[in-house]
Amino acid sequence: MDINCINPLSDSRWNDLVARHPHASAFHNRGWLEALSRTYGYESFVLTSTPANQPLNDGVVFCRVSSWITGTRLVSLPFSDHCDPLLNDLAELREFSSWLRLKRDSERYKYIEIRPLSQIADEDREFQWSQSYCFHELDLTPSLEQIFRKLHKDSIQRRIQRAEREGLVYEAGRSERLVNEFYRLLLITRRRHHLLPQPRLWLKNLVECMRDNIEIRVARKESTPIAAMLTLQHRSSVIYKYGCSDEKFHNLGGMPFLFWKLIEESKTSGAEKVDFGRSDLNQRTLIAFKDKFGATKKLLHYYRYPKATETGRRRWDGRILRQFFSILPDSVSTTAGKVLYRHIG
Repeated sequence: MDINCINPLSDSRWNDLVARHPHASAFHNRGWLEALSRTYGYESFVLTSTPANQPLNDGVVFCRVSSWITGTRLVSLPFSDHCDPLLNDLAELREFSSWLRLKRDSERYKYIEIRPLSQIADEDREFQWSQSYCFHELDLTPSLEQIFRKLHKDSIQRRIQRAEREGLVYEAGRSERLVNEFYRLLLITRRRHHLLPQPRLWLKNLVECMRDNIEIRVARKESTPIAAMLTLQHRSSVIYKYGCSDEKFHNLGGMPFLFWKLIEESKTSGAEKVDFGRSDLNQRTLIAFKDKFGATKKLLHYYRYPKATETGRRRWDGRILRQFFSILPDSVSTTAGKVLYRHIG
């Protein structure tokens, strides 16, 4: 098989493939790739077996992440929960993997990482499991009444009803005001979890590049924003990507309220599933929260060539970094996030 390399930001054939391939998601969208490029300087490319000037038959998208801190590597894709190779048969992955291994060895990249929703170990044994996460997805094909009945009665149903009794105000869109409210709540949440906030430029670029495929939802108590989420959409799937809240108002049920609004609006728009995204396996509280929406869960595996070492993983262990991040003031943590996020994609 001859492997060709194309630029997905300038080659319109990539848009056409993403629009029709059954395994494509919002993370394959050219807008997502453009936002990665604008914010972090990542160069994206697609490997395909299709000759020039013919409609794409397949494609595997990567970003080249160059860092003097964490090494240079190819990732499919940075800051994306998952990114399936857009192939007609996973057996074809062997051909692409051979090209990638030669590229890695000749360019001396630290590693190549693939983040598929489906397991690929049986298709290419050179790519080995590196990390695993818990992945949740909610089926929207039942009626809203059936979906609501499956919500946990105490933790979700009653908190939604409490939010409605409290008269929480709901707004969705992509305005600058919503972006500002979302980012303020994001700073609060990341500090609570001892994590650096994503650069505000990342949110700005996402809104500009994803256009109609992105939505910010905010819940307010009177005029005070208390919870917010950012979602992405591609065809019949809606992805919950980021969520944040002010813990002083958690008793009002802002996040369950927003999730129910997301479910209602997604169902009304014709979506067939809500992708609740990945959770670290040690985030037991978050996993339990997603379970309570009746979402199905499975293990999500990332694969690398060559296989990741434990030493390499420990170097950027979140528990170690969080101890340091927790003592930084907001102004410093915001600047640190702007500087460091491009190195950890």
